[in-house]
Amino acid sequence: MPAHTLSAVTPAEDQVLQQLLQGLNNRAIAAALVLSPRTVENHISRLLAKTGCQSRTQLLLWALAER
Repeated sequence: MPAHTLSAVTPAEDQVLQQLLQGLNNRAIAAALVLSPRTVENHISRLLAKTGCQSRTQLLLWALAER
């Protein structure tokens, strides 16, 4: 697992991460947070880069371990 901490995650990225943890897909996250699906994709891409995770599943496992 990547060694990065939650402190590197922005509030907007954290909102998206919370929705991911609830099992929502990009379209549902966009609707819930009143964002475009592309913005959600960008947040997820930045989360993957910041954490060093290579997939959404790995990102979710990272988030659970960090909480």
